[in-house]
Amino acid sequence: MVTMANEIKHVPVMIKEILEHLNLSEGSCVLDCTLGLGGHSKEIAKKIGSHGLLIGIDRDEDSIVRAQQNLEDFSGRCAFAQKDFRDLDAALDNFGVSQVDGILFDLGVSSLQLDTPERGFSIRANGPLDMRMDRNSFISAYDLVNSLSSKEISSILKNFGEERWHERIADHLVKSRVKHPIESTEELKNIILNAIPHRFQDHHIHPATRTFQAFRIAVNRELEALEIALNKAIRYLRPGGTICVISFHSLEDRIVKEKFKYFAKEEILEIITKKPLRPTEEEAECNVRSRSARLRVARRIKK
Repeated sequence: MVTMANEIKHVPVMIKEILEHLNLSEGSCVLDCTLGLGGHSKEIAKKIGSHGLLIGIDRDEDSIVRAQQNLEDFSGRCAFAQKDFRDLDAALDNFGVSQVDGILFDLGVSSLQLDTPERGFSIRANGPLDMRMDRNSFISAYDLVNSLSSKEISSILKNFGEERWHERIADHLVKSRVKHPIESTEELKNIILNAIPHRFQDHHIHPATRTFQAFRIAVNRELEALEIALNKAIRYLRPGGTICVISFHSLEDRIVKEKFKYFAKEEILEIITKKPLRPTEEEAECNVRSRSARLRVARRIKK
């Protein structure tokens, strides 16, 4: 049965650890760069009290609408902006905010996007080959899959998905689209399954996971956006303020790690988590999507 959007519940990943490290108090100002359905923001809003300010940004209009509904009880302390987090400076400037006490990034696909087949993110449910986080953007997964050369597709799968079988999958995709365009997630998944030799298919994760990840990252230019956003975010962090970043694969985590190391060397940040924190066994059992989460935390130490 297809899950309807109004039935989707968001379970915020590693919320206990996030709240502990943000160490918020009455009147704090916090920037949630990946609002989603507002799961993290709701718990943050409780901590900052009626005199605090929670600024939530998301590039997905649907997420903004749903988060506003979920945070209705805290509307007096929340502000929202539909923006790519690479433009967080514009969002903060629009609200007249020059410094914040805490910043959160929860990277990856939101529950709303993943559980809505029409968005084209899910391997489990069939939908159009879309994968755009901002549905007003021009390039979709359909465009990449059906327009790029085999070499270009192979490069995307290798660099953004770390897919071992990138050349074979790219070759199968190009040959398959000669008959007719590849239009659905089901078609893409089946072509990938045919391309990877059965004896090498990973049974711990779906064999198409890395390819779906790669196209999603390419469509939304996620890694580029993350680098830009982290550079900007740290500028707005008040001395003593904390930045928390949850990533879900090694490419994101590597960027966060290196960015924190760079700012620590410049004596702008103090790295709080020498190694990324992982979800507890209890959380991983209760929320399967938390299992690959990695949390890195740093504190601003210099103006």
